[in-house]
Amino acid sequence: MLNDIFKLDGKCALVVGGGQGMGASTALLLASVGCNVAVVDVVEERAKDVATKIAALGRTSAALQGDILKISDTAALVQEAERKLGGLDILVSIVGQARWASVLEVTPDLWDIEHDQNLRSFFFLGQAFARHLVDQGQPGAITCITSVSGVNSSPRHAPYGAAKAGLIQLVKTMAVEFAKYDIRVNSVAPGSIITPRLPETEETDRTTRKGPIPMKRRGTTDEIAKAILFLSSDLASYVTGHTLLVDGGWMAANISVRPD
Repeated sequence: MLNDIFKLDGKCALVVGGGQGMGASTALLLASVGCNVAVVDVVEERAKDVATKIAALGRTSAALQGDILKISDTAALVQEAERKLGGLDILVSIVGQARWASVLEVTPDLWDIEHDQNLRSFFFLGQAFARHLVDQGQPGAITCITSVSGVNSSPRHAPYGAAKAGLIQLVKTMAVEFAKYDIRVNSVAPGSIITPRLPETEETDRTTRKGPIPMKRRGTTDEIAKAILFLSSDLASYVTGHTLLVDGGWMAANISVRPD
């Protein structure tokens, strides 16, 4: 049984950004191996839809509407998820979006939006979640989504790449500070993934086959969810401060995300 392998049966997970795409795949996969899951999304109906599917798997679920860009809401979301699930052990944050512009076109507002959404929001969410675990005296696992854009250069979306690079560094710092509390912090850096925001089309498929990805295809949200499951589970009990590339070999080929 999978839950015997991952040792997550009865654990409680908070998945932020869990209403669609990578978040929904992660929430459902965690539930399939025994987790109770609270799903947070800015769109309440999306969270409810995923929570209903989790309940159908026989797990406790909760749907929460929330926007972690509102820093004052993060602690309340953690507390509400804990109340509805009866505990919390795992945090997964899948929040972020790239906006395209050359360095010469970037405005202060665009820079601030990218850093608020991709870096600042996770800092205070992770802080609130870790503080809850420390107060309860229990171990836990935190995983966030970074990007290959934070590992290599990121032409035409420099603010996003800089924020994701900062997130990779933040994961390392949190991992070191939280290690004494037995709280692990890791991240997953996806490459080009098929999502509702970036669907597969004949054109993108043709570009991928001719492009920089050695595996010659885009990844799926389920493949990202599997990486998050690993990092959240006891299989990764001695892994912390790590960024796991899930990119079909893209960064191994050492090619920038979008060269001019």
